[in-house]
Amino acid sequence: QVQLVESGGGLVQAGGSLRLSCAASRSIFEFNRMGWFRQAPGKQRDLVASISSSGDTNYRDSLKGRFTISRDNAKNTVYLQMNSLNPEDTAVYYCAAGWRVGGPEYWGQGTQVTVSS
Repeated sequence: QVQLVESGGGLVQAGGSLRLSCAASRSIFEFNRMGWFRQAPGKQRDLVASISSSGDTNYRDSLKGRFTISRDNAKNTVYLQMNSLNPEDTAVYYCAAGWRVGGPEYWGQGTQVTVSS
């Protein structure tokens, strides 16, 4: 079945940058939309950004300008470039694919992002 594998998480100091990658096991053209969510301890899983099959993007308002989502169709991979990170960005970041009425159909295992002050 579909597998989404995240990578690129780690520890970074405040003000630094990270680039997350999500590699899909099938053509990303099969998905109407792909995106990134994040979940901090004790908090709900929130949408960070998403990108449609046509390239349209949307962002969580508070993150717009710092985070950028993109895709490489040849590599079946979506990316999340995160700049000017702060400790509040600390969370597990999940790749998601295939938007349905009830939410994304497929999920990756998550990658930890920790931002130190």
